Amino acid sequence: MPDLGLIGFGAFGRLMAQHLHPHFSIYAYDPGRPDPAPGVTFADIATVARCPTVVLAMPVDRIGEAIAAITPHLRAGTLVLDVGSVKVRPAEAMLRLLPDDVDIVGTHPLFGPQSARDGIAGLKIAVCPIRGRAAWRVAAFLRAALRLQVFITTPETHDREAATVQGLTHLIAKVLVRMEPLPTRLTTASFDMLMRGVEMVRYDAPEVFMAIERANPYSAEVRERFFSLAAELDRELSEA
Repeated sequence: MPDLGLIGFGAFGRLMAQHLHPHFSIYAYDPGRPDPAPGVTFADIATVARCPTVVLAMPVDRIGEAIAAITPHLRAGTLVLDVGSVKVRPAEAMLRLLPDDVDIVGTHPLFGPQSARDGIAGLKIAVCPIRGRAAWRVAAFLRAALRLQVFITTPETHDREAATVQGLTHLIAKVLVRMEPLPTRLTTASFDMLMRGVEMVRYDAPEVFMAIERANPYSAEVRERFFSLAAELDRELSEA
């Protein structure tokens, strides 16, 4: 099987390894010394970066640091991917910092460990071609081998849509968590569905929320509009 290098082995890195190890020999590097995982060989960063495919699986604000660490060891023709929740800034960093002879693809799996508990078949992933033609090969693999719904898009289009799709979801969830304890007995079906959404993101690392709200260049605009409309509605209810 082809080698795949995984830089970062947090909750999402572990989820990736679970579904990719039947298709790749996975070599992982993480300074946090994570627990062993089936099908994963932990190695030094040089060994991992020499794999023909290297996946960056760390918080968005650390991607520059990771690129600097792997660049001396990358081979010409290596495919480098990221899996961050935002795409514009990581794409800019990879284009600026990675060698010119490296192919680059941005991806964003639109799911996490909670929403993937029952498997990933049928779930969605965004794929952004950044440099080279490998994105089409990546998309074909994701569809055929992992049975994901693949959406080819640009980093800008991704972030514009994610600012609403993810930004509002995580924002509302954060507010509801701070309102706890909430009713659990006399609840409606719609409230139960809302709380299931909260549970899907409740245990995300704080870095994920900060990336969605701060690293996405379009999130502030969406937040401002949401709070403005909420304040308008509050005024209407106060005047009624």
